[in-house]
Amino acid sequence: MAQKPEPLQKVEGLLIDVGGVLYQGDEAIEGSAEALALLRERHIPFRLLTNTTRTARARLAEKLHRFGFDVAEEEIVTPASVAGAILARDGAKPHLLVHPDLLPDCPEEAARPDAVLMGDAGEHFTFEAMNRAFNVLIEGGRLYALGRNRFFRGDKGFELDAGPFVAALEYAAEVEAVLIGKPARDFFLTAAKELGLMPERIAMVGDDVEGDVEGAIAAGLPGVLVKTGKFREADEARAKKGGAHVAASLHSLVEEMT
Repeated sequence: MAQKPEPLQKVEGLLIDVGGVLYQGDEAIEGSAEALALLRERHIPFRLLTNTTRTARARLAEKLHRFGFDVAEEEIVTPASVAGAILARDGAKPHLLVHPDLLPDCPEEAARPDAVLMGDAGEHFTFEAMNRAFNVLIEGGRLYALGRNRFFRGDKGFELDAGPFVAALEYAAEVEAVLIGKPARDFFLTAAKELGLMPERIAMVGDDVEGDVEGAIAAGLPGVLVKTGKFREADEARAKKGGAHVAASLHSLVEEMT
């Protein structure tokens, strides 16, 4: 068996980003379904860790099934799936500024909110929606962000993610968002805990050098950048400088691990 690259020698499990690593637009990335099958065959545990805040876990699992991935809803960890516990911990009653498709995974909208829970609402980021959220915040409400990624690559090219809209409300209401999704440290550690391994034994695999790779490394996990999805050539040097491993794809990474 070939010697594993040094950053992978102690890795026994994976957290795997979804968009840009497993699929792109309306099709699976070549070799990605086979990569998950190899992980199962070789008893390497994993969780799918995604910042997507437009799609509920059940719908995401259905989409992955259509693309040929054998995954269960319980193997997917999203900011919305952990948001309820965080809001309950803080005693926060939320106004929801999220995409309607995400509502099944979200806590209930409060009649008298004292916080805003915000995700990628897409075309629902209207002036009226932003202004309603602003009014909760300007009255002293806290802002919770499911994610603050700047952009992602959709089937029609690059698209704005939640981050620019979170920044707009932070600026307008003079507040700082509490981040729930990547690159929040607790989000990586919550998912890592499900695998029953120490964080340093679990690598985070993603196409976003900032949100996936650098965020994971800051949380104590090894980071792996793949050259698919939103990857751009300048990202490779940045990732390596920060101590990350770089692989051509998820399939290539799994082959290197085994």
